[in-house]
Amino acid sequence: MNLSSFCLIASFTVSLLCGLIFIPMIVSFCIKKKLYDIPNARKVHKVVVPRLGGVCFMPCMAISVLMAMVFFNTPTFSLTFSINMWACFFFLGLLFIYAVGVVDDLVGLQPKTKFLVQIMAASLLPMANLYINNLYGFCGIYSIPFYIGAPLTVFVIVFVDNAMNLIDGIDGLSSGLSMVALLGFLYCFMCENMLVYGILISGLMGVLLAFMYFNIFGKPGKTKIFMGDSGSLTIGFILGVLFVKFSMDNLIVLPFRRNSMLLAYTLLIVPVFDVFRVIVVRLFHRRPIFGADKNHIHHKFMRAGLSQHKALAAIIGMAVSFVCINYVLINYISVTCVVLVDIVVWIAVHEIVDVFIRKNGMEVFHIQEETNE
Repeated sequence: MNLSSFCLIASFTVSLLCGLIFIPMIVSFCIKKKLYDIPNARKVHKVVVPRLGGVCFMPCMAISVLMAMVFFNTPTFSLTFSINMWACFFFLGLLFIYAVGVVDDLVGLQPKTKFLVQIMAASLLPMANLYINNLYGFCGIYSIPFYIGAPLTVFVIVFVDNAMNLIDGIDGLSSGLSMVALLGFLYCFMCENMLVYGILISGLMGVLLAFMYFNIFGKPGKTKIFMGDSGSLTIGFILGVLFVKFSMDNLIVLPFRRNSMLLAYTLLIVPVFDVFRVIVVRLFHRRPIFGADKNHIHHKFMRAGLSQHKALAAIIGMAVSFVCINYVLINYISVTCVVLVDIVVWIAVHEIVDVFIRKNGMEVFHIQEETNE
């Protein structure tokens, strides 16, 4: 085992252990203060469950990264933790997102307020000259100027952030999809010898695994917990930034990579496609896009007859399948054609699920009046 691999394992392990220690403490705090996610007609769970699991994500990740800085910055093995504009603005934006998530979990915030903070946080990245500047041939487009790339970057980060937040509807789903995406980004960044990003990703994966244990297998009223917006918004923002970072064409840092944006996009297909479809359905039925309903993919799988855990397994399987399909297709067809294939496959899956929903005598579309997602 080389020292780089040891760094990744150490970061993952430290974060995992921190999560296993902190999460039960958070559960006890939530039970004492009665900080619960209350069931309603839209939600799947039927009993009150603590909702502050995501509060420990950022601290556990930070602890693991700091330990790597302290213990592995040696003369024989140097980690380059340069304090540059990218790093400063990323952590500042992450702090904004984390703070608004915690406040929302504690006292509640309007969706529009969270949306504005997301825009503010995402806007910091182009200000530090980190933005999408190349589409790598998608629709015949390659290099794009700052005045197009900057707003596109903000849109992508905000969209991914909301996608991870809105798909957090059943046990393990947002965290499971995040683990798939993070594992993919870990592979991508390590292939480019970007160890610092690998350590950051490993740290987040460690606490996510600890959370998934309590979220999926925890007993209601004792050890079970939800991540809340403090978790889903934090994860979504980090994934959005990783997408932009890996997609950016910067010859000073890395050579031109023809498939970089496709690889990054592939890792986020399921949450992004799901939210896009839900927004289209809401607009079609003339409902507010910040409203709430039961039209997310996990809701549909459950109306088709699957249990929570089977729906979780099916959706995670879809995410992995898209990664495998695109990894093969990119060697034979263009980026645009790969995206079109993904869309066709996504539509086909929904059509098949709709058949089972109708067989169960249920409505394919579920429109419900609520004010908060």
